[in-house]
Amino acid sequence: MFNRKRPDRAPAAHASDTSLIARGTLIRGDVRFNGTLHLDGQIEGSVVAEEEGAVFTLSDNGIVKGEIRVPHAIINGRVQGDIHASERLELAPEARIVGDVHYRTLEMAAGAQVNGRMSHHATELPRELPAPSLIDAEPVPA
Repeated sequence: MFNRKRPDRAPAAHASDTSLIARGTLIRGDVRFNGTLHLDGQIEGSVVAEEEGAVFTLSDNGIVKGEIRVPHAIINGRVQGDIHASERLELAPEARIVGDVHYRTLEMAAGAQVNGRMSHHATELPRELPAPSLIDAEPVPA
């Protein structure tokens, strides 16, 4: 009764896909992922999300030496490189970043450190002039 699966709800693609790179693991090269990537180890290369809803989590033990390009990043470890978070960037107390940070929404805890430029990218709203009103317009002679 309480743990009943509901067949009327289809899970979103990659919604529950989580990858873990464990402590003590070193990857030399670029990493591309979908869903969620949790890094306790080390990556020497870029980290790139291939879908809009992807989340990258860097634990306090994790290290990235390279660029990070993701929609949502939660950083609590060390990053040597630029971070591009197209949606949200969360910097936890143990975050240590040497590089530029580009974000739309930022949450930064006391103790987090950024040694580089911080650049906010606001949502671009379409800039259009309103259509002219034809109610008071004079007829144009033919």
